[in-house]
Amino acid sequence: MSENKILLESGTNELEIVEFYLDESRLNGGYRGYYGINVAKVLEILQMPELTEMPEASHPAVLGAFNLRSEIIPLIDLAGWLHKERSEKEPPKVIVTEFNRTKSAFLVSGVTRIHRIGWQEVEAPTKYVSSLTVNSITGVVKIAGRITFILDMEKICMDLNPESEPDMEPTEAVRKAAAHKEYRVLLADDSTMARKMIANILNAAGFKVHAEENGELAMQYLLNLKERAKAEGRPLSGYVNLVITDIEMPSMDGHTLTRRIKEDPDLRHLPVVLCSSIITETLHHKGIAVGADAQVSKAELGELAPRALKLLEEQAD
Repeated sequence: MSENKILLESGTNELEIVEFYLDESRLNGGYRGYYGINVAKVLEILQMPELTEMPEASHPAVLGAFNLRSEIIPLIDLAGWLHKERSEKEPPKVIVTEFNRTKSAFLVSGVTRIHRIGWQEVEAPTKYVSSLTVNSITGVVKIAGRITFILDMEKICMDLNPESEPDMEPTEAVRKAAAHKEYRVLLADDSTMARKMIANILNAAGFKVHAEENGELAMQYLLNLKERAKAEGRPLSGYVNLVITDIEMPSMDGHTLTRRIKEDPDLRHLPVVLCSSIITETLHHKGIAVGADAQVSKAELGELAPRALKLLEEQAD
């Protein structure tokens, strides 16, 4: 499976997911749970490769590593990570992924097919469901009469390798410049972990942050601010100066949010930074197509505050 074959048009609020399943061993028969991952994160799907054991693996779910075209890829038993006992009714499949500029592979029971859906069909999990799944689910979608959970693969990899967290401490120069101007940032991200992490980075750099859980809520927040600014006779810059948004979000994705902002005559001057794990050379053009002013990979969050400050200073000049 090649990324080049599955790219969607920018800003249509659509995504394609690879749906897969985990067969679980249970009393009185088994259970098959369905899950999804954005096709943009999937490099290919393989049969079970020959594994080499990894010394002192960080988690029991890390089964080992294998060689894929001269690259060493760790294999994670997804059922094991989810604390489920996988039942081998058939030969398992391996989904090889790349996000945050890191390649990993996940062992699953099988793969059904690729589905093209609208982000508005993806429901954000309730806080109760999130708490029961250790915040590992970012979306719920009904496909063919069944419920499919979209997993937060970034959180899984971060939990398995906490040392991979990037250096995010802002420089003193960035901190002073942002705090002096009191820049206000609207942040949109559906991942609780990412939202807190990015907000902490921006707050530490001196930005004032308002966070929303998806693009639809972020857009409504901006429209409300626009009406408030008009009613109070003040410029919009007195309420918000910059938008930072994830790409993959229920209801409205970041590409669509960016396009909506840039199409609005009162909002189009707002700089928009896409901050996502799926920003790669292959997908970079999609952000450009919808008018994003900058794009930062979540693997390089240390660049976020400096890039945001640079955009705002350039706009002021």
